[in-house]
Amino acid sequence: MGEEIDEADLAPETSLINKQNQEPSATTTTTLLFTTLVAVSGSFVFGSAIGYSSPVQSDLTKHLNLSVAEYSLFGSILTIGAMIGAAMSGRIADLIGRRATMGFSEMFCILGWLAIYLSKVAVWLDVGRFLVGYGMGVLSFVIPVYIAEITPKELRGGFTTVHQLMICLGVSVTYLLGSFIGWRILALIGMIPCVVQMIGLFIVPESPRWLAKVGTWEEFEIALQRLRGECADTSYESSEIKDYTKRLTDLSKGSLVDLIQPRYAKSLFVGVGLMVLQQFGGVNGIAFYASSIFESAGFSSKIGMIAMVVVQISATGTCIGCFLVGLSFSLQVVSLFSGETSYIALTGVLMYTGSFSLGMGGIPWVIMSEIFPIDIKGPAGSLVTVVSWIGSWIISFTFNFLMNWSPAGTFYVFATVCGVTVIFVAKLVPETKGRTLEEIQSSIGYVQL
Repeated sequence: MGEEIDEADLAPETSLINKQNQEPSATTTTTLLFTTLVAVSGSFVFGSAIGYSSPVQSDLTKHLNLSVAEYSLFGSILTIGAMIGAAMSGRIADLIGRRATMGFSEMFCILGWLAIYLSKVAVWLDVGRFLVGYGMGVLSFVIPVYIAEITPKELRGGFTTVHQLMICLGVSVTYLLGSFIGWRILALIGMIPCVVQMIGLFIVPESPRWLAKVGTWEEFEIALQRLRGECADTSYESSEIKDYTKRLTDLSKGSLVDLIQPRYAKSLFVGVGLMVLQQFGGVNGIAFYASSIFESAGFSSKIGMIAMVVVQISATGTCIGCFLVGLSFSLQVVSLFSGETSYIALTGVLMYTGSFSLGMGGIPWVIMSEIFPIDIKGPAGSLVTVVSWIGSWIISFTFNFLMNWSPAGTFYVFATVCGVTVIFVAKLVPETKGRTLEEIQSSIGYVQL
């Protein structure tokens, strides 16, 4: 007779099979696609705002007779508004929902673009830029969080990456249009994606996880079913979200005080660390003042800006890119290869831009949207986003002064930070691919499933 098989030995395997059978295979529904497209319209707004100051710098400075300090304030005040918006974003998103928060932020963006369009003096430029920055700060938190909360685990990575892709597209389109049209018309065009998103928000569903957090269970089930399709079996996913949300609610109320608990330390360190390294790698110095970098290096600013559009979503090596720009300025100082230094600078900027778009441009925002549990996602996400915008303001405001100090030294510092980022990501950032948000958060040590 054959050897008898103990049923207990099969229990773990059977449990795993049952769990896999309960989980529906991920499908991309029309509702999910449309909802994501509406959300990332705000990402395009984000990119447009970042890309605006670089192509219009020469035209705007001459037209309104702005000094270097005045234009530096105009470029950097966007990040001051974004800091304030980011500080409030988590609380607003927790109170009124993800969808309403996106609409709220777009009202500020529309008013800001309109103020810039109508400006005749520097102060109104700054007011408009500040308002756009406030709206952008709120969007920078709520968009990746909303996308992460509505997508199934198998599709979440690809869908959250679209957020960064649309930021790049917004920057690229603004760079390209700014090379051919005036600054007022470019500001007017900036309002178009804001209006598109506001209209779309009336149609798309709210985040099911937020609805679960506030206890509106019937609306939660309806929103989840809409996103997964009418015929999809959502029972397992629904049960997992409900159970996890209830247990988290019993542990904490999601205040700032809760963030100091030891179980959140690793997530906060990873989230804050990624944002600091992202910003001090020099991205906004290059994004805001690319035109002047090309001119300083002896290259046509218009050709350089168009080339940046071409590589916005390709290439590799932010560290190498910054090093090459620094090298080009060093060679200018010692009068070596004087005819080729401008091309070295162009190569470095393009390599940096493309690499950032593929890597550090999106990774911190994706990770931020995944690692914090729903009970503290508001305050934790706000804190991380504020840190990002503080770093952005420091770099964007000081960049022109750093370039006056030492162009080569500035980019060598950026290259060093980018090198440190590689080590940080390799050692500390958790793998999140193919795992539900609840599974990711449980693995970090919050609440076990």
